[in-house]
Amino acid sequence: MHQMLTHALTVFMGFFAIMNPISNTPIFLSVTEGDDASVRRAVARRAVIIAFGIVLVFSVFGHGVFELFGIGLPAFKITGGLIVLLIGFHMLQGQPSPVQARESTGIDGELDKATSPLAMPILAGPGTIATAISFASGGVRNLIVTLVMFCVLCVITYFFFVNGGRLVRYLGRQGMGVITRLMGLILAAIGVQMIIGALTTLLAKHA
Repeated sequence: MHQMLTHALTVFMGFFAIMNPISNTPIFLSVTEGDDASVRRAVARRAVIIAFGIVLVFSVFGHGVFELFGIGLPAFKITGGLIVLLIGFHMLQGQPSPVQARESTGIDGELDKATSPLAMPILAGPGTIATAISFASGGVRNLIVTLVMFCVLCVITYFFFVNGGRLVRYLGRQGMGVITRLMGLILAAIGVQMIIGALTTLLAKHA
């Protein structure tokens, strides 16, 4: 039981760090600038639902896709770890990562706003997908824990988005910067751990 709770907390913190609803809230506000409260709620709701759908598909069928292209799980874990590490490194520098390129122009309509850039790549970008596949591997229990924790984070993200104006005013620019750098440090450590885990698996197979 304790091991499952520890794993669930690790999954949650991994997703929280890479999705970072706090630092993504100003982006949501800029994308939905000029919209009224009801429209913002609709966009936020659709964005988290689409993001959850993306993570669900890759968590369940990711291994099948890898087998189709002849990609081993350790290789993807190492690649995903490098991506996560890169994102964390850029967050530590207070800069947006090229991996999380965000485009907020040319978006027409609520559904477009929810799909891009909010759901993809901000909420369910390559780093999130790699993290989800890594955490979901190892059995049905890990899959369920991964999906439940991501669902919880989607609810939290929705809350941050719809209450974003008050959050930004309360924390201020410096507060947002501190949180972003802290999340970057956690994210970089998770990326390194993903790489170490994959290398350990490879060494065990060839021992």
